Amino acid sequence: MTVGTKRKLIIIGSFLLGFGTLGALDGIIFHQLLQWHSVVMETSRQGQIVSDGLFHLAVTITLIAGSIVLWLAGKPTDITKGIRLLIGFFLIGGGIFNFVEGIINHHLLQIHRVKPGDPNALMYDLAFLASGILLFVFGYFIQRNTRSKYAV
Repeated sequence: MTVGTKRKLIIIGSFLLGFGTLGALDGIIFHQLLQWHSVVMETSRQGQIVSDGLFHLAVTITLIAGSIVLWLAGKPTDITKGIRLLIGFFLIGGGIFNFVEGIINHHLLQIHRVKPGDPNALMYDLAFLASGILLFVFGYFIQRNTRSKYAV
């Protein structure tokens, strides 16, 4: 496998794992533990449970796909700064999950808020978006400059 192919697989796998992990954390923390919202709020309780179940299924598929791609990539330490690449794109994937899910579900489709009914619901939504931006920025700075003309 070439270094370029290995890099691409690490980028894709790490991104998918980060995206899936933040999705799983969203489902575990906000949907189940805190019970602040479901994916679709304006439906029956059964509809909420089904929408959450479909969400968890999608997140699980994403985690499995990311794991398989990383397995195919092999050890990230086989390339120069491979661990930085892995961590950086994991954070970028997680950040994009929070940002895109927040923009689409909270603001455009308005199918749920982070904490609906709270007087500060908008602040929760904005904090969720900000967490996505911060994860993305941290990931970007960790992974940048990982290309080296001396890569193995």
